[in-house]
Amino acid sequence: METKRKALGKGLEQLFTNERIDFDNFEKGLVEEAKPNEIVQIKITDIRSNPYQPRKIFDEEALNELASSIKEHGIVQPIIVKKSIKGYELVAGERRTKAAKIAGLETVPAIVKDFDDEEMMEIALIENIQRENLNPIEEAMAYDSILRSSNITQEELAKKFGKSRSYITNSLGLLRLPDDTKKYVEDNKLSMSHARALSKLEDNNQINRLANKIVTEGLNVRAIENITRDIHEQEEKQNLQNDDNFFKQYDTINPNHIYEDAMREKLGTKVKITNKKIEIPFSSQLELQRILELLDIRIEG
Repeated sequence: METKRKALGKGLEQLFTNERIDFDNFEKGLVEEAKPNEIVQIKITDIRSNPYQPRKIFDEEALNELASSIKEHGIVQPIIVKKSIKGYELVAGERRTKAAKIAGLETVPAIVKDFDDEEMMEIALIENIQRENLNPIEEAMAYDSILRSSNITQEELAKKFGKSRSYITNSLGLLRLPDDTKKYVEDNKLSMSHARALSKLEDNNQINRLANKIVTEGLNVRAIENITRDIHEQEEKQNLQNDDNFFKQYDTINPNHIYEDAMREKLGTKVKITNKKIEIPFSSQLELQRILELLDIRIEG
């Protein structure tokens, strides 16, 4: 493998080290180094999708916009393919290929290179992350695929993609979410931060119910973090991880977290809402005066 990679050129050498890479520079390097017979016009009907393409959902509106640009300017940057038994397999440039088909093109310019499965997977992932954001579940699945198919560590993976080690760990944690909650993330109804907070729970029933509350009631991330913390505390005390009655009881408490968070942000101090009472502790008269001013309460005299 090492000998093969050295023969691939500077662009590919950059791609397949553990150093952080820039896909635009990598692709530019491929074009500059390509021999005349490596850039060819290929029939779109002869091209198959990259089997390791991490993106499962393509934005139709964005594809149509790209198709309009291609109609006017053509395809500026060649796609990258590898020769297969029947035609070609896409390595990078699936959006350009789909848009070219929409634009009515019969052929597209392509650079023909020889890649193994691991390289095809890495290139597809890097292109999608740096050029067109994957949804968090697609991204997590792509990271997981690379880790399973290669000897790379999470730390090396993080370095390659310019991420922190904790980012990769949190991303992979999303794969533990139940399918219903994953679907919310894929549909952009749950943010990465919401999903990460939910992934700290182990019970799928609790996760799905909280996910539904986020979508229907608009719970913010801090509220979810408070809820998951309280659930863990209750589980430690009462071992009620699978007790449905506990969760029903907790449902009636959840809305208070929204108001507590809003007041905490407004006042810059702890706020507790219990039994129809609002508790705002203060350490001095000066702090009390500050809180009253924020509440627009003025004492005459």
